[in-house]
Amino acid sequence: MYSEYLGFIEDIARKTGDIQLSYFRGNDLDMHTKSNVYDVVTRADKESEEFIADAITERFPDHKILGEEGGYRGNDKSDYMWVIDPLDGTTNFSQGLPVFCISIALTHKGEAIAGAVFAPYLDELFIASKGNGAYMSTKGKELHRINVSKKNTLDTSVIGTGFPYDKDVDPDNNSDNVAAIVPHVRDLRRMGAAAYDLCCVACGMLDGYWELCLHPWDVCAGNLIVKEAGGTIFSFRQERGISEIAGNEAIVNQIRKYIK
Repeated sequence: MYSEYLGFIEDIARKTGDIQLSYFRGNDLDMHTKSNVYDVVTRADKESEEFIADAITERFPDHKILGEEGGYRGNDKSDYMWVIDPLDGTTNFSQGLPVFCISIALTHKGEAIAGAVFAPYLDELFIASKGNGAYMSTKGKELHRINVSKKNTLDTSVIGTGFPYDKDVDPDNNSDNVAAIVPHVRDLRRMGAAAYDLCCVACGMLDGYWELCLHPWDVCAGNLIVKEAGGTIFSFRQERGISEIAGNEAIVNQIRKYIK
């Protein structure tokens, strides 16, 4: 039903990945800070978003777009809205670390119906549409269906998390949650890209994940991919933006015992 959108999303995600790889580990990043010294943006972020937005506008001129760098644009009255994180994991990207990705989702009346996350350096594509399952392609191989981990105990689980940009001024910065849960898990990972974290949950590379202070562009595609992979998204702490726990139902419920 959503094949038209999925093919388009995959194509522009891969082309955007080519843009990012042309800058990666180079000296032409033109890096600046945004909200504070920890919140950075590069030439690749901006060029990627403009490429994606232009492609969407050309193909779907009546749709609305929400991008991390450019905000809202397009037809404000449309029931269809594209939600874009052109380069999730900018800090990793700027440091030459290979975990960064493009996240593109299409929503209809506020519900995600199609989306993809593409990590260009790793050549990993995660894609899903409403009611049709979630899929992954690695190193150019054919898409295969993915599912969340079946583990049901924290002591055998590897869990991901992240930290908000205002961690220096707001003591509600997730460090207490980390301290609370670390003794109870096999290990903890901080990948540095929320969209990629969610996809790692969707395919079982991570057994669970939580984070505070996220934004729609961080999670729109990733949440759909997790749900279509049989996972659960639990939202909490609305006063800290989008804060959520992801995993299978058993692991989400166990994480909730320690995360406040």
